Amino acid sequence: MTQRLTDVQRRDWLRLARSENVGPVTFDQLITRFGEASLALAALPDLARRGGRGGLRITSEAEADRELASGAALGARLICACEADFPRALAAVDPPPPLIWVRGDAALLDRPTVALVGARVASAAGQRFARGLASELGGAGHVIVSGMARGIDAAAHEGAMPTGTVAVLGGGIDDVYPPEHRGLYDRLVEQGCVVFESEPGRTAVARDFPRRNRIISGLSRAVVVVEAELRSGSLITARLANEQGREVLAVPGSPLDPRARGTNDLIRQGAALCEGVEDVLRALEGLRGFREPEPAAFPGPAVEPDDALRRRLADLLSPTPVSRDELVRAAQAPAPAVFAALMELALAGRAELLPGGMVCTG
Repeated sequence: MTQRLTDVQRRDWLRLARSENVGPVTFDQLITRFGEASLALAALPDLARRGGRGGLRITSEAEADRELASGAALGARLICACEADFPRALAAVDPPPPLIWVRGDAALLDRPTVALVGARVASAAGQRFARGLASELGGAGHVIVSGMARGIDAAAHEGAMPTGTVAVLGGGIDDVYPPEHRGLYDRLVEQGCVVFESEPGRTAVARDFPRRNRIISGLSRAVVVVEAELRSGSLITARLANEQGREVLAVPGSPLDPRARGTNDLIRQGAALCEGVEDVLRALEGLRGFREPEPAAFPGPAVEPDDALRRRLADLLSPTPVSRDELVRAAQAPAPAVFAALMELALAGRAELLPGGMVCTG
């Protein structure tokens, strides 16, 4: 269910999203449990203390105001996940990012979208294929989403520039990477759209790119991988797309080219083969539109967790993700108490709540 936020509510939403140890899953559970960002903010110190952490850093009103002013000065617009103009495809992700910043034509985000991603050190043939495929998909009415990286991403943006393209950045709105893509960035702002989750002024680091890839796949009805080695960020995007219920296609290549190993392996694992625009359009046939998700029912806490349960859950966690349901069985405790305790441990930095109901050590 969407809502119209006041300026104060928008600032509180931003403060909660930027506070320490509040990732997308924790944010979603806090909003579901408390109903409003202001109430969740008030509860954060006590929840973190119960989880074993004092002095949780909560983003101040002044910090949030500075971010809002910085974004506005750069011509960007903040859209919160609860608002009507938040992209429908991204809102259907479980859970969606709490907010996005947008610069350029935001209307592109609600048109039919296809992501084209691939190798940074791409072959000339791969770049030509990506550019042509993006142009043909654009001509068929689809907006092309990619990550503004070197190689395949840049070729996809170039091919789709006349018909509509969206770039998702890992850093803030003013973090143009690679630097030589400043001209491409300026054209995207003028003719397309740029999306980013991080605050303006932030330089992207390694951990930001999986978040960026999750938005790329989340915005798209299908993801096409053109070239990718076996260890590639593009394969992370493909995996996330599978988890989000999107179509995944891969362009086959020579077994002698390391850049084809990732795409060939995707096909081996069940991705649709893509040799041209007809394959993508065929994969998209019959796909239904994205429905706004029903509000999740936070299970409690009808039973408050105690210190013994928190300690037991902390002992059960490891770097290997495990489902919350498995933790309920292993802890032999009521699910509402387990879920509440896990959120407290997450706020204390002792657990990490992952999409899909998975949990690992923080």
